[in-house]
Amino acid sequence: MDESMQSKGGRARAEALTAAERSEIAKKAADARWSPDILNATHPGTLQIGGAEISCAVLEDGETHVLTRATFVRAIGRKGKVKGGRAFDKEFQLPVFLMADNLKPFIPKELEENSKPVLFRLNGQVAIGYRAELLPLVCQVFMDAREAKKLRPNQEHIAQACKILYRGFATIGLIALIDEATGFQSVRAREALQALLDKFLRKELAAWAKRFPDEFYEQIYRLKNWEWKGMSKNRYSVVAKYTIDLVYERILPSLLKELEERNPKDDKGRRKGRHHQLFTEDVGHPALAQHLYALIGFMRASSSWNDFYRLVNRAFPRKGNNLELPFTEKASTVTPI
Repeated sequence: MDESMQSKGGRARAEALTAAERSEIAKKAADARWSPDILNATHPGTLQIGGAEISCAVLEDGETHVLTRATFVRAIGRKGKVKGGRAFDKEFQLPVFLMADNLKPFIPKELEENSKPVLFRLNGQVAIGYRAELLPLVCQVFMDAREAKKLRPNQEHIAQACKILYRGFATIGLIALIDEATGFQSVRAREALQALLDKFLRKELAAWAKRFPDEFYEQIYRLKNWEWKGMSKNRYSVVAKYTIDLVYERILPSLLKELEERNPKDDKGRRKGRHHQLFTEDVGHPALAQHLYALIGFMRASSSWNDFYRLVNRAFPRKGNNLELPFTEKASTVTPI
């Protein structure tokens, strides 16, 4: 087979290096491979776009999304084995498939500055990849060069492969595709919810302060047709269950579970404080107040407990509950709690 221009250039460069320089490059390669800074791939998967299969992964920092270098270059139509040594040689800032002179005018600064390969550990082995964000940029380079009629004949098939890929992820974010392929989207959702809960709740109970308006309880009694004797009298024990249902189970998914973990019952079934004492001043309490006054508004507009409860279920459904269908007047007499 005829030797490619890249192979000739690489061979000529290797021959020009001294033994010491080659040894230094090899040492850097070894150091890089065993560096503690190399992240593990916690969520590997296979991405299918435009008929191409690309191995991908989300690394343990939860932010870095990579495509393995071998499948990356095959996806854009390149053939042959990728030279591994170039991953560790700082003189090669661009991937070899972008080093052709005719492509340089079309390479954006973002691609040029972020094209260095990423080392990561996959199943205990060091793998080489590119950041996922580079794939659309690489495709754009070849498509722009083709449009400008600057491609060489042996690059046409790459431009065609890039066009197919680009169409494949034009309407869907590449990062989202990888999250789906690796199953990381569920982890991201859990982490996002936990981050929100951490903003919503304190680690320890704050001093008690009045947070529930008197009218909240007075309206419950009115809608249940109970005699209201004021806040100085003990309320029916079932009111606590109504409070959990109407408030803590509807403000935020998993909020009640998190509250019970942070404010558990002791051996006698008592808690150290009220759940609302865990709410943060800047996020938790404003959200609690907004929710309570929305409930009170529904209460004022309702003539019966059933009417009120239907409004709550439609406006603030509990996590995992289906919305209620409209009931007939006769069916609405069924007590929901």
